[in-house]
Parts: sequence; C-alpha cells; structure tokens
Amino acid sequence: MADKKEFVCIRCPLGCGITVETSDGEIKSITGNTCPRGADYVTGELTDPRRTVTSLVRVRGGEMPVVSVKTAADIPKDKIFDCIRELKGIELSPPVHMGDVILEDVCGTGVNVVATADVR
Repeated sequence: MADKKEFVCIRCPLGCGITVETSDGEIKSITGNTCPRGADYVTGELTDPRRTVTSLVRVRGGEMPVVSVKTAADIPKDKIFDCIRELKGIELSPPVHMGDVILEDVCGTGVNVVATADVR
C-alpha cells in the first residue's frame, strides 16, 4: 500500500514543498525538490531524523549567569530530551570560551556540546 508524506525542505532558503511516496517502508519517489539537497533532507527525515540542539548552561561567578551551547553536529532526534537533561546538571566556572567542549559524547552519540560564546 502506497503512502504519501509532505515536507517543506529546510536545507536552503527556497523551502521547496516535497512529496514522498513510500510503500512497505521503502521510498518509491521524491518529487518537488529543485536540488539534490531536498531529496537528501527527506530521506534523512524518514530514515534517521537528526537535529542540532541549542541550550544554556549555568556559569557560577561569571559576568553572565549562563553561556549558550550547542551540539557540534546533529544528534538523533530521539536523544534531544536526554541531551537537555544532561546539560541541566552542568555548572561551569569562568572563564568559558567559544568552542570549549562543555560535554563530550552527549548521550553516547559521539557528538560534543560546545560553548557558542565567551563568559569571563
């Protein structure tokens, strides 16, 4: 039995409307994308959805009470809330520099969480 799903591609500013037809869990056709990135995007969304996670981590005694952080690469979508829970328990001491690794191998994904700002 064929199934259709609609997506809006987020890989570039065009925001193509993409239709994917699947049957028995296999992709049969992808239409509506104006570049190969659209096909890559929906294939990933169907087979292994991933996201970049951004958050804040506490900094005790810094010029700012928190520092912004993000995953250095996308992590599996089903690990997002586990990642946030791990970050919630972290408290840093200044100085914190942009690019510092705040948490290694978050949730066993092989991806580090890094600072995206400086806090003195």
